[in-house]
Amino acid sequence: MDVRHENKAATAALFLLLSLGGCAHRAGAPLTPGSLQHNATFTRYSPLSRNAEIGRRTLTPLTFGFGQRVLSATGQALREQPIDLTKEKFTVYVPPGAPPKNGYGLLVFVPPWREQGLPRLWGEPLNRHGLIFVSAANSGNDVKILDRRLPLALLAYENVRAQYPLDPKRVYIGGLSGGSRAALVTALAYPDVFRGALLNAGSDPIGGEAGIYLPPADLFRKFQEQTRLVYVTGDRDEVNLLDDEVSRASMRDWCVFNIEVKIVRRLGHELLDPNSFHFALNALDRPSAVDAGELARCNARIQRELASKLADAEAAIARGDRNGAIAKLKAIDGHYGGLAAPAILELDAKLPDLSLQSQANSLSDLRPFWFDDAVENAVPNPAVLADPMRAQNPVAPNSQPFQRLP
Repeated sequence: MDVRHENKAATAALFLLLSLGGCAHRAGAPLTPGSLQHNATFTRYSPLSRNAEIGRRTLTPLTFGFGQRVLSATGQALREQPIDLTKEKFTVYVPPGAPPKNGYGLLVFVPPWREQGLPRLWGEPLNRHGLIFVSAANSGNDVKILDRRLPLALLAYENVRAQYPLDPKRVYIGGLSGGSRAALVTALAYPDVFRGALLNAGSDPIGGEAGIYLPPADLFRKFQEQTRLVYVTGDRDEVNLLDDEVSRASMRDWCVFNIEVKIVRRLGHELLDPNSFHFALNALDRPSAVDAGELARCNARIQRELASKLADAEAAIARGDRNGAIAKLKAIDGHYGGLAAPAILELDAKLPDLSLQSQANSLSDLRPFWFDDAVENAVPNPAVLADPMRAQNPVAPNSQPFQRLP
């Protein structure tokens, strides 16, 4: 991710936020419609925000499997939840008036800055669309996606869902800049929660070593069929306009067609103005227009390519070419991600048994920093094929998502 404009954009955007002087809101007590609360606290956890579930959805099959073996061999385990809600604050805005007939829509917003707040002048578009807005504090570009930004977004959804009637077809996630990239990671991993993503001045490709890892096949199919992506970037934000083009090209390669684009005139690397925000919400609300036949043909191509590569790896195993087989499996794992399971795990199991240390040496580039951070005394190898989000989100101190077993 290009971060040259991140600090400037975050600083400028803070001046657009409403003041943050609200008092704390008691957990479990819904706000009065038309209310804005800056320091709301939540208490509900979700199975979807468990560390194990986050890993299953966001890491490649071999990466996640290897990490689990490392933890098991060293007597460690994933902590149940990465977030302690007693230490978290959220901004919540509820539109005035009665809830829409089918329930409120919801926009979970991931900011690039640490402070949470409702962007100035976004209230009226939210009112017109019947959308609740929620955003977590301390969820900016200085913290990691998998350890904080993604689970905070899920917990925000879970707690709003528990307090207000929601239309599940209008639950969206969005963000600005690095927050937009985090929103895309979350939308890709959780299409069963978020039906759309508002990508404001920040996006990445999916699939392959240079992109966000693909989730398991059933989730990716939901993403293709149901998730609507709305790219909205200013015409003066040249870096992110180029990034958006790369991201959209990767979406087409992976048969993701439910996309809408708007380039906003006279806007730089900054928050959307009310009119552009209204356009984005309209685009998110539009029904999916994916051609089922086109999607089926495109997915068939991917499956043919994957089957061919898996057959090559199996042939290498059969002829005793262990190093060649490992190289092929690693390439498949990185490129196809969750789409390669369970076949890639079955092939991996056919490799000769190795000691844990030998596996660590030969498969070291499959160890993500997400697991390295969890293993006591582990030293991350900068050359490894790691969680692609780490370089974009430096490790926060004391962000340990694991606990040692007794």
